[in-house]
Amino acid sequence: MSITEEIVEAPKVSPGTSRVLLVWDAPNLDMGLGAILGGRPTAAHRPRFDALGRWLLARTADLSAAQARNNDASDGDGTTLEPEATVFTNIAPGSADVVRPWVEALRNVGFAVFAKPKIDEDSDVDVDMLDHIALRRGEGLAGLLVASADGQAFRQPLEDIARAGTPVQVLGFREHASWALASDTLEFVDLEDIPGVFREPLPRIGLDSLPEQGAWLQPFRPLSSLLTSRV
Repeated sequence: MSITEEIVEAPKVSPGTSRVLLVWDAPNLDMGLGAILGGRPTAAHRPRFDALGRWLLARTADLSAAQARNNDASDGDGTTLEPEATVFTNIAPGSADVVRPWVEALRNVGFAVFAKPKIDEDSDVDVDMLDHIALRRGEGLAGLLVASADGQAFRQPLEDIARAGTPVQVLGFREHASWALASDTLEFVDLEDIPGVFREPLPRIGLDSLPEQGAWLQPFRPLSSLLTSRV
């Protein structure tokens, strides 16, 4: 069965349930990880989504406990918090067979996958991620975690959600997320600080931690991207 053969709507949230939603921007984070590594990741440096899922479960438990304390203090009726983990990705033409094992592995550990054909520059998944966040927010959102470095797409919407009272965390690499680190409403979590997400430490070099002999900082994207850039 091909990846595109199973097309379903996002499942509805049961009454009395609020989601703790994780959305993962695979194209953006793949590019960021490649920039840190200077190439494609090996098995040791690929994110482990089972570890990320366990961390999400712990985050949901923390939010549930905080909600229970608040309900006890206010005599309110609490809702059930349910974690939801989603990955948004593009499928380039001819790559379905290569990507299929990864997609199936994600689904096996409890992640839903939104896969979209990569046809042109306008095939990004940012809008789809924002649409799904809006859907869950309308149904009941107790917490939001967005794994992406795309501040242009996400900063304003996420800050609006945080100001309205929903806890929002941005997951990513600190080298590429200055917008989240500088925000007074968003909490930033470096992916390498989540236990078990990477089997080995990433070879990270920042301007504040340079070796005496100096170091090469690899480009975030190939020079050829200037030929197709809309900027």
